[in-house]
This record gives sequence, structure tokens and C-alpha cells, in this order.
Amino acid sequence: MGAAYAKCYDPNGVRFGIPTFPWRMAPDGYATRRQLRAKGLRPGGQHVSAQVLRYTRHGYARVAYLYRVTDAKPVRPMTSRKWGALALAMLARRTCPQCQITYSYCIPRSLGTCVLCAYPAPNTPAPAQELTQ
Repeated sequence: MGAAYAKCYDPNGVRFGIPTFPWRMAPDGYATRRQLRAKGLRPGGQHVSAQVLRYTRHGYARVAYLYRVTDAKPVRPMTSRKWGALALAMLARRTCPQCQITYSYCIPRSLGTCVLCAYPAPNTPAPAQELTQ
């Protein structure tokens, strides 16, 4: 085991407080949230059981928290009301607040409007403004 792996290897949790393993060296029976979701499971209120640690070449530590697969619970099924709320939320993300056009993609949050409203073509005339005298 190299120095980088030895720095991350703490199966008893003495140094880090919870069992810590090097990257890709976690024992069977543990999974991350994404791995649980791929199996149709969720942590189900359990606390973090272990962690996987990796140091980058810049000296930063990358951590992935692990949960016990045996204590995981099945994912709750979506109800019709949840599906409806999700559909409305996605519709709001695809509708431009300025021109009220619904697009097939989500409006960029960095612009706040659709691309056509954010960057109008230079040859198009400006919208007619009312003159008040």
C-alpha cells in the first residue's frame, strides 16, 4: 500500500472518527447515495457509516460518504400529485419570463431569459415605445 493509500486507510475510525478507506477500496456492504439510488434504495435516515477519501495532486481531499446497504430502505414511489408538481416546475423552468414562450430546453439561469431575449439580433428594430407628451 502506497503512502497516499496509507494516509486514507483508517478502518477503525481512530484518525477521522468514522471508518475511512482509500478511493475504490471500500468493503462490500457500503454504498454512496448514487449507488443506493441506482439499486432503487435510499439511506432511510441512517447516519454516515464510513467514508472514502482521496487526495488530489493539489493536496485537496475528496470525500464520498458511505451508507450500509443492509440498513437502506426502498425509494418512495412518486404519487400523481408529485408528478404534477414536477411537471409544473419544469414548465416554469422552460418558459421565458420576458416573452412567455415555452422552449424545449431549460432557460439558462445565468441569463434569466431565453437566448433571443437576452441577445436580440442587431438588425431588428427596437420594440415600439409609447410616447407621452
